[in-house]
Amino acid sequence: MAAHRGEEEELTVAKANLTPHCSDSEEDEVEDQNWDDWEVEDDAEEEQGSNPELRCLFCDSPYNSSSSLFEHCASVHHFDFYGIKKAYSLDFYRCFKLINYIRCQTATNKCWSCGKMCGSKEELQNHLHEERPSERSILPWDDEKYLNPFLQDDALLYSFDEDDEYEDEDAVPVDSEELAIHLSQFERINIDDEGSSDRYASEPMQPCANGAKEVQFIVNESANHVKSSGMLLENGVSTVTNGMLSFQSTENIVSSSNVAANEITNINKKYFGSYSSFGIHRDMISDKVRTDAYRQAILENPSLLRGSVVMDVGCGTGILSLFAAQAGAARVISVEASEKMAEVATQIAKDNGLLRNGLPGEDSQCNGVIEVVQGMVEELPNADHIKPHSVDVLLSEWMGYCLLYESMLSSVLFARDRWLKPGGAILPDTATMFVAGFGRGGTSIPFWEDVYGFNMSCIGREVVEDAARVPIVDVIDSCNIVTTTKVLQSFDLATMHPKQMDFTSEVELEPSLDAALNHPAGSKLETTWCYGVVLWFDTGFSERFCTEKPVNLSTSPYGPSTHWSQTILTFREPIAMASKVCSEKLGVVGAVDCPAARIQSRISIVRAAQHRSIDISMELTGIGADGQKHSWPVQMFNLN
Repeated sequence: MAAHRGEEEELTVAKANLTPHCSDSEEDEVEDQNWDDWEVEDDAEEEQGSNPELRCLFCDSPYNSSSSLFEHCASVHHFDFYGIKKAYSLDFYRCFKLINYIRCQTATNKCWSCGKMCGSKEELQNHLHEERPSERSILPWDDEKYLNPFLQDDALLYSFDEDDEYEDEDAVPVDSEELAIHLSQFERINIDDEGSSDRYASEPMQPCANGAKEVQFIVNESANHVKSSGMLLENGVSTVTNGMLSFQSTENIVSSSNVAANEITNINKKYFGSYSSFGIHRDMISDKVRTDAYRQAILENPSLLRGSVVMDVGCGTGILSLFAAQAGAARVISVEASEKMAEVATQIAKDNGLLRNGLPGEDSQCNGVIEVVQGMVEELPNADHIKPHSVDVLLSEWMGYCLLYESMLSSVLFARDRWLKPGGAILPDTATMFVAGFGRGGTSIPFWEDVYGFNMSCIGREVVEDAARVPIVDVIDSCNIVTTTKVLQSFDLATMHPKQMDFTSEVELEPSLDAALNHPAGSKLETTWCYGVVLWFDTGFSERFCTEKPVNLSTSPYGPSTHWSQTILTFREPIAMASKVCSEKLGVVGAVDCPAARIQSRISIVRAAQHRSIDISMELTGIGADGQKHSWPVQMFNLN
């Protein structure tokens, strides 16, 4: 696992998504504007009469005001928004959810009122009828998931309550100037130099194979905080926690930001404090695969290290810094966030005669090359003795479980952009994630089936059920891999942007030849069962920088085990696969009588709302020999 690393999460209040999508340079200009500039532009648009287009809930008719849209819905589609709002005493948020619920139902040709499934859009239009409040005891739209906008840039969501005549008498209007003052006073916690963020594509969400809706997010490049589409509401602002929209009134923004900042501080404190345990560092140093890979890359590429300025991000005990000094580096800047381990690294460098006495520019005699700097790397930009773009080689062991756990990579990229010289080296410079399917032997089922002659398989089944909700970090034997291995994602650390840490990839897994050989000869269907997928990674010290000795560090189940192990994602139910499928068999693809020829996996990995954690989602589709498909519900995992 990676040594100490520092990162502060950015908490932002999203602006209204009223501007058209821009090029990268135009986006930077938009983001650089302050709130006052943005409001002036907004006012100018209103003066020119350029209102956002509002789309009908049931058809594609466009309107320029919510009142005209709802009048159309009442007269044509039998939907009285204001009557329903009054009948059910719906507040702002329940109205918000109602709109998203209706859009969700309409997209699947389902009646929002009675739930009848229609065969076509036209049939749904003819079926629509008035809602009868007495029929409902539980509101079907009163579910938190409907706080997720079904349509991106849905202008109706921030204009449906614009008409004063339909507002409650007790409602207190919010002055736009006062709102702007509140927002301008909100302190932004930002570690990203440019402060830019991605934007949504203005497209409706597509239904997933299981009938659920695919929820898209934008993730700030420097933050672990997943954010909503940037919709500014009249009486609050939207944020996201664990992928779910929530709302805060503007008067609570500052206090909420303080709470979030305190939470991040506490997480960082516990995180760095955990690395004060010498046992963790012993495990990492004792990981021969890990430590030898770094040692070879540093010591066996003398032309790269000799006379260079090196920065070691998250140095821990300083072992990599010691290797760099041994390789002939002229200066090694060892950055360590843990106060305890910074003291330890300093003492170790001193005990080995490699500590630099004094800082550059001082008169003290320097008899070593290592200088330990205590603090998170994001807090060092103002360090006078480290000039921007003065580092020749950026060195770090940043990898966590499933590669991205701990979110150290963003700190390395921050250091790269701040201190690495143009064309400077970064070690390692590549990282690749792999995925493959595993069989029954990769679970605990075989163990529990025979415990000193007793059948305890009920425990094995329960363990597998629990594993379908939580990722397992463990070593899996290569003999239990039952599918082909595919590349899930590749990273080039020399050029990648922080936002690329969050990704979605699709791969197709087919039964491996080894799995087929495990079945009796002559069997009609050489069926194997896939119980889940296993993830691992390689990091490369490529010949781009390590010209004399390229090195690859692998955590593959096909090689020696490392302290990273592998990350195991278990299916809710196993999927039958066969390399030779009888196309005459009929049934659900993936069942024993109709094995899948291949499994299509769509896996997303993003930094979670909880600092230093990652969220993983997995969508599976079994594909038969004749092209028939069967999809399973999306599975969500959190690695924390």
